[in-house]
Amino acid sequence: MSIEKAYNSWAEQYDTNENKTRDLDIKATVKTLSKYNFKFVLELGCGTGKNTGWLLNKAEQVIGLDFSEEMLNIAKEKITDSRAEFKRADLNKEWEIENQFADLVTSSLTLEHIDDLNHIFNQANQKLMENGIFFISELHPFKQYLGSKAKFETESGVEELKVYLHHISDYVDSAEINNFKLVEINEWFDANSEKEIPRLISFVFRKKI
Repeated sequence: MSIEKAYNSWAEQYDTNENKTRDLDIKATVKTLSKYNFKFVLELGCGTGKNTGWLLNKAEQVIGLDFSEEMLNIAKEKITDSRAEFKRADLNKEWEIENQFADLVTSSLTLEHIDDLNHIFNQANQKLMENGIFFISELHPFKQYLGSKAKFETESGVEELKVYLHHISDYVDSAEINNFKLVEINEWFDANSEKEIPRLISFVFRKKI
C-alpha cells in the first residue's frame, strides 16, 4: 500500500486510536515552540491538524501541507479558523508557497516518509524569512534501528508504512548544506522511561542570515 493510500485509510482513526508517538509529538511541539515567537507558519505533514490549533494560539497565519486528502478533510472540519489554510501537496516536489513567507516551518512525524532530506531543507530555506526557524520532530532513529515504524490497525491486521532511515548526522549535515545552524536538539521519552530508548528526537534549526 502506498504511503498516501495508507494515510487516507488511517485518517478516520488517527486522532482516536492509541498512539504514543502522536501524543508525545504534541508534547514535544508545544514544549519546544512555546519558547519562540512566530507569526507565519508553514506546517509540513499537518495531517488531521493535531498541532495546528495550538500553533494558531501564537501565529497570525498557518498553512498546512499534506498529501493525504482524507487527513486534510478532517483537519478542515476540526480547524475552522480563517487564519488556517490546508493544501494538498507532495513535499518531494517544489512547494507552491511564496518564498520567504514563513518565520516558522514545522515538520512532525513526516520526514521518515521522505527519502531526500536535502530537498526538504532546501525548500524550507526558500520559504523561510531570514533568521526563520525550522522545527523537526521525528521518530528517534534509535527506535528505527530496532524496527519501529509508523503503523496502524486495519480490519485485516496491522498495516506498516514504508519509511526511510535518517541518522541524526543526516539531519545536521543536510541543515549545514542548506544554510541552517543547529539551535537545539532534544530527545523525548515515554513517561517514566528515561532509562529506555527515547521515542522521539526534535531539532530546532535557524536559517542563517
